[in-house]
Formats: sequence, C-alpha cells, structure tokens
Amino acid sequence: MTAKEVYKIWAPTGKKWVDWVRPVPFVGIGQYQKAYGIINQALPSIQFLNQTENDELNTILGINGWEKEYLEHTAIIVDMSGDQSVGYGVAMAGYGFRPIPVYNGTLEQQGARATVDNQSVGMALELMAKELQKISLADDARPAFLLDRNRLNRYKLEDSVYDNSWDVYPQDLPSPDYLLDSGIENILVIGGRKISRDVKKILVAHQKKGLKIFHTDGYEKPRMQLVWKMPSWD
Repeated sequence: MTAKEVYKIWAPTGKKWVDWVRPVPFVGIGQYQKAYGIINQALPSIQFLNQTENDELNTILGINGWEKEYLEHTAIIVDMSGDQSVGYGVAMAGYGFRPIPVYNGTLEQQGARATVDNQSVGMALELMAKELQKISLADDARPAFLLDRNRLNRYKLEDSVYDNSWDVYPQDLPSPDYLLDSGIENILVIGGRKISRDVKKILVAHQKKGLKIFHTDGYEKPRMQLVWKMPSWD
C-alpha cells in the first residue's frame, strides 16, 4: 500500500474525529531507513475490560463491569510506548472505538541516532492498517487517541544524538466543549503508572468543564483522577 492508502485507512473521509489524525508518521511510509523485522502484529488483550466488579467507574458509565460492551460516553487516550500503542488502538477498535493516531514526531537523518524511535510507529501504522480494515466501525464511533509515551525522551548521551522528542498540546485533542457536545462525558487514559505531564496539563481544562478523568495502566481497574486542585482561600 502507498502512504496515502495507509493514511486513508486510519483517516477515512467523512468519519467523525479523523480531523485529529496527524499525517506526520505517514509521510515516511515505504521509505523508512531501519529494517524492522519484528513488530508484534498480534492484537493485545484489553485486560481491564475483563473486570466484572461494580466499581466507581462502572456506576458512572451505567454498565455492568468491563465486559465486551461499548463504554458509553467515553473517549480514550492510549498513551503507550511506540508500536505498542498502535496495536492497542486497533484492539480498542474491536470494542467500538475509532483509533486516531496523534503521533507528531519527526524522523532522524540517515545514519543518526535519536532520542525517540518514531520509525517503529510509522511501520506499525502500515502493518496494522490491514487489521484495522477488517473492523467495521460506526461513522460516529467514539475516539481512541493514540500517543507514543516515548515522545518525552529528552535525555541525550551526547550532542550527536538527535532530539526528536515532542509534546502533545491542547490543539492536538478535541476541546472540552466539542467533546461534551459530542456526548462524551468521560476521558479514560490508558498507559503508564500515572498520566503523562503534557496530557495532564491538557486535561485540566476538560476536568474544569465537568468531564470525568480516569486512568489505568491497562491491567488494573480504571481509577478516577484529579488533574487539578481547587484553589485555597486560606
């Protein structure tokens, strides 16, 4: 498939949320310098969705446990490392979520070393496109925004290492009002032991608008998170 064909699989014309798909990782498809002989194309198991207890989030969402049912009124942010987040996003498509790649990292020059392996993300998007094609999604399927948690790697061993780290900014995700107008009441962040600092900054505005923020590492039951504190009047 050409780069354009792969891009159109991830951002099909006329579907809701696809305006947030970033074209950056698709530009290099077919020209990546590194040879990735092994990229896990098996869809991961969504462990936390197998929970059956009636916890706080279940009550709010009005569903009986984390079975293979759609999570009503919920948007997902998958914040996992590299190609892992791509596979997880496609797995979430099986639960009715449209994966929206929001990768915005540039590639290093040929022969250079870099702080972030953005090439593996592009390769995964190309390889997993065929899996995504097999899944039928509603035109207005709820979104699962995909991020590379390695984007924040800024530690350089030496000056010759290319710093291609990146942050996610408010304009990279829908505004609180847009989400609320679209029937989204909850945001579930998946990945890591805690919410990444750049994502957390963005979600302050969402929480202040009344959206509920939850987090899970992908295994434990989601827990409600407070990403901002009420000011003290003392």
